[in-house]
Amino acid sequence: MIARTGAGPLRRLVVLRHAKSAWPEGVADHDRPLAPRGRRDAPAAGRALAESDCLPDLALCSTALRARQTWDLASAQWGTPPRVRHDRRLYAADAPELLAAVREAPPEVETLLLLGHSPGLEDLVLELAGDGLDDTLERLRTKFPTSAIAVLSWYGPGWPSLAPGAALLTDLTVPRGTKKRR
Repeated sequence: MIARTGAGPLRRLVVLRHAKSAWPEGVADHDRPLAPRGRRDAPAAGRALAESDCLPDLALCSTALRARQTWDLASAQWGTPPRVRHDRRLYAADAPELLAAVREAPPEVETLLLLGHSPGLEDLVLELAGDGLDDTLERLRTKFPTSAIAVLSWYGPGWPSLAPGAALLTDLTVPRGTKKRR
């Protein structure tokens, strides 16, 4: 159960790690594209978010090519994608930098999607989660693979009030696409 520690609506932070990327020779890390598996998994992540009724009001996305491609493929699974802010600060960000970006979200946003990279994303989720449903925290501590989705829920008046330990990790899933048969 989510402790109602303050006034405000139920808010959700949906944390999505980019899909599997390729490692082409001579390409800078920021410019690495998705691998074939990533191009299959990203739409599966979008479908999983839609099926779990976890579509965001706003998305914050790293400017890295693999993150932008993940966003494009995932959000294409929805009728009308929400606004997206591509933010260079999210590339290679640590947990405090990610939390600073999250706290800038407008107060009318109740579900915020954060799309970025390891290890910052899982560090942020572990910092914010005071508890988890079932074995979600244990699974997250073991691995937060590409295309993984973590959902944190908390009550609060606005994003600036989100504090370490204040949220409940309500879901952790790793959607995978299927290979096309030849």
